[in-house]
Amino acid sequence: METGNLAKISQQLAGVLASPRALSFSPSPTGPGYTSLRYIDPFLLHLYFLLTTATMSRQRGDDLDDDFVPDDLVAMSEDEDLTPDGDDISGLLSAEEEGEGAAAQEGADQATTAKKRKRREKEKERKKRKLAETVEPIEPPSMAAQPPVLLADYMSSMQAKTFSKMSGVELADIQIPEISIADTTPWTGSRNLDQLVDFIAKMVPTLRTRLSQRPKFSGSPTLIFVAGAALRVADIVRVLKDKRLRGDKGGEIAKLFARHIKVEDQVAYLRRTKVAAAVGTPGRLGKLLCDTDALSTSALTHIILDMSYRDAKKRCVLDIPETRDEQGKIRLVLL
Repeated sequence: METGNLAKISQQLAGVLASPRALSFSPSPTGPGYTSLRYIDPFLLHLYFLLTTATMSRQRGDDLDDDFVPDDLVAMSEDEDLTPDGDDISGLLSAEEEGEGAAAQEGADQATTAKKRKRREKEKERKKRKLAETVEPIEPPSMAAQPPVLLADYMSSMQAKTFSKMSGVELADIQIPEISIADTTPWTGSRNLDQLVDFIAKMVPTLRTRLSQRPKFSGSPTLIFVAGAALRVADIVRVLKDKRLRGDKGGEIAKLFARHIKVEDQVAYLRRTKVAAAVGTPGRLGKLLCDTDALSTSALTHIILDMSYRDAKKRCVLDIPETRDEQGKIRLVLL
């Protein structure tokens, strides 16, 4: 319905309401369109207000001209959202604040990267240790299994380390000749103590014969067995007591080391005992040979160096500086 028609109907209704038959009224001072009513027909009053409200709404909604075109600036301002996004606050930060934020983020990233790198390195080290534990270590070839010519050179090099102040001529005088070293290269079995009896029987049969004979003098062994530690000496003594070596007439096996045994007690033992073999550490053997006459070399025919045994650091009796030096002194006495 057009706005003009509504206005006309409203005016006609107002005229009806203004008749003496309908009501008596006077204009209200509060504004146009409102009436101070004393009596009115409810139906007519309701219809009047509906028409008046419709007329006013049409007038307010049609305030703009029909040919109105919005300005470009106004149109653009309507499309823009001037309210900042709550999630995007980077536009509100200054350049300095942005730089500090970027630096802090970069530092956090670097710290995270460093932690990951350290974690990977630790994991690699753990895997290496685990692999080393699972893989059986490869034992280096024993020097004792080498031919006599190489053993002679090796012994000469050890003598040069022990007697570093000696000249070449002096070292040559105490060098152990190749002919004095037994060739044990044909032995293909183990060189552990559990094979020692068979090793002596096959590689040095003359020693087995001598060990089975009764010694003539006290403290005069036919064999001196040099080991690097007291526990090793005790193990060797138990093996050499085997009847396959000593038989029924063989002499005693002397146990000579410094742990819990005094030199005086060992001297007394050697003077009263006929021993077939003396097994000991380089230090105690050297002391008994140099400082006493209880241990004699008058019946000595064989010397065995326990070179096949290696300690926790994979060193044999000649690789340890202390035992090597004592061993060198023993050889000087024996020569």
